[in-house]
Amino acid sequence: MSSPASTTTDPRLSAHTTLRLGGPAARIVRAEGAAEVVDAVGSADAAGERVLLVGGGSNLVVADDGFDGTAVLLAGRGLSYDRRDGSVVLTVEAGEDWDDVVAATVADGFGGLECLSGIPGRAGATPVQNVGAYGVEVADLLLDVDLYDRRARAVREHVPASALGLGYRTSVLKGNDDAIVLRARFALRADGRSAPIRYAELARTLGVEPETRVDPGAARDAVLALRRGKGMVLDAADHDTWSAGSFFTNPVLEVAEAPAVDGLAAWPAGEGRVKLSAAGLIQQAGFTRGHAGPGGRVSLSTRHVLALTHRGGGTTADLLALAREVRDGVAARFGVELRPEPVLVGCAL
Repeated sequence: MSSPASTTTDPRLSAHTTLRLGGPAARIVRAEGAAEVVDAVGSADAAGERVLLVGGGSNLVVADDGFDGTAVLLAGRGLSYDRRDGSVVLTVEAGEDWDDVVAATVADGFGGLECLSGIPGRAGATPVQNVGAYGVEVADLLLDVDLYDRRARAVREHVPASALGLGYRTSVLKGNDDAIVLRARFALRADGRSAPIRYAELARTLGVEPETRVDPGAARDAVLALRRGKGMVLDAADHDTWSAGSFFTNPVLEVAEAPAVDGLAAWPAGEGRVKLSAAGLIQQAGFTRGHAGPGGRVSLSTRHVLALTHRGGGTTADLLALAREVRDGVAARFGVELRPEPVLVGCAL
């Protein structure tokens, strides 16, 4: 029998989000492993309580009024490898810190995850968001997940990645906690080389041609340097990292509907569609790095206009006011609606 999850005495969700914003939960429970997650969520469901899953809090924007239910902190740790036919399968518990996982795989000589270095949060959230950066996304590597099916009150093992509806920064799991990721499995490269370097900025930094495979450690170091330069590696002393990462997703439009904007980065998105740079749209709509919201308590990052940051003493209402200003400014200038990437809890744009 598993030991029961522990209930914390501090109900503030702001203590568990990278934005450092958000009101209290009715109750916060810390689950140290998959069995405790099942116990905590099952107990809350049986009692008719709302449930909020919290990992690293890097993708959450929580209302100032907080959450009227039980917040379950995913804190289960553990990872292991299984060699199969020249490749390596990584199994990782949902509560593992994601960057610690990437660092461990690189240190152990396995390639594949290095371009996802420096991304905050827990491993269990990566399939939910289909996390991606620098030319790699979770969908490229994910094999399967173990889920807790809340409707059936049962654990479903080895649910294939193909069943998760993985798309650009989304999945069938996003915005729907009916199924909770307990652990995930990834296919890694066992030959000591990285995934092909596809992102032009990263290739330039490494001094290689696109599609080159390099030492995973070199790729990780380069990715971390690039992310730090954009304020995208967590640092408690740096308010540019008090954010939820990129606040808006890059809009994907039909080619015929996409505005013609000189100098705007755009990428083919298949089937007559194109993906536009949200950061480019924001900049060309007149918003600059450091553009401040109400009272200067929130602002665009001083390094990267796609991140909305908390400068201290602010509220979620302040952050959402800034987000609306940016969204509406881009819509007025280009007729394109930007959509938020983080999960909004008890609030909306």
